[in-house]
Amino acid sequence: MRLPWQTDTPPTLNLALQGGGAHGALTWGVLDALLEDGRLRFDGVSGTSAGAMNAVVMAQGLMSGGNEGAREALRSFWTAVANSLPFEGAVPTADGLGFRLAPAMRLMLQWTHYLSPEQLNPFDHNPLRDVLKAQIDFDQLRTRSPVKLFIAATEANSGQLRLFQNPEIGLDALLASACLPRLHRSVLIDGQPHWDGGYAANPAVYPLLLDCQARDTLMVLLTPLTWGETPKSAKDIDQRTMELAFNATFLREMRLIAQLRSRAMDTPRWRRGALESRLAQARFHAIEPGDVMRELGSETKAAAGQRFFEMLFTLGREHGQRWLLEHFSDVGERSSADLKLLFG
Repeated sequence: MRLPWQTDTPPTLNLALQGGGAHGALTWGVLDALLEDGRLRFDGVSGTSAGAMNAVVMAQGLMSGGNEGAREALRSFWTAVANSLPFEGAVPTADGLGFRLAPAMRLMLQWTHYLSPEQLNPFDHNPLRDVLKAQIDFDQLRTRSPVKLFIAATEANSGQLRLFQNPEIGLDALLASACLPRLHRSVLIDGQPHWDGGYAANPAVYPLLLDCQARDTLMVLLTPLTWGETPKSAKDIDQRTMELAFNATFLREMRLIAQLRSRAMDTPRWRRGALESRLAQARFHAIEPGDVMRELGSETKAAAGQRFFEMLFTLGREHGQRWLLEHFSDVGERSSADLKLLFG
């Protein structure tokens, strides 16, 4: 028997989606599980790079066809990305248990250490541009998106975060969020060059606290919070330093949020200001498949290909379904992620 104060309104959740190149297909799987389950609504979605792609494609699908439309849109996007490449970026390992970079992709990445994007790609060909043009109705999305969007890019000449919200979101904003400067030319917006958002926020969490009604935020993380071993080879050291650089701003932001939230919760209610009240009421959840990402290795972020995407999609669905099973009842009630434990 339902009590008078209980309602059928589904709980509402914000999403914070990390970037990670091809690893973003794992986030696709997580989102697919959440959308298929259907018990959650989404308020704000913050994303960087591949996380930004997932955020905008999901919003497009929700706008045109609800949860099933979002699932179809995400599958169509990742399939189109795989089909847009002239060769498979990932090939199975010799034991058949994993994937590694295809030789052609490895060679292309080596060239990026010696040639600029203007030299390597003089006609500025970017398959992602065509995929997004075909799949996203930016005019409609800017005014009719059912979720609040926050897309991160980095101003290349200042290092400052540029956060694009619904009225500003267009093709260039998305391309800027995923613009790795060794692979692509900087994206000019309002006369300013922009690079990948991961340099400034991966992703930005604070707008979900300040500008959204939902008090629960689920972080879908693609960069491990801890690494198993210290790298020793020059190649592994380069990859680790890149990982640390892309995750540093996120870790600092979450450490600050954790500290401020702890202080707010220790402050008597009658003494809390508006920001302290929001922080005290905020609840955090996390899907952090660090074991999977450590095994894959950083270089496979460039290993785009349908077989690799499908493998990550399946893993993402498993993580999403497990989170729903273990923590759905926490939404609206309590945090299931200990920010102090995760971020210090």
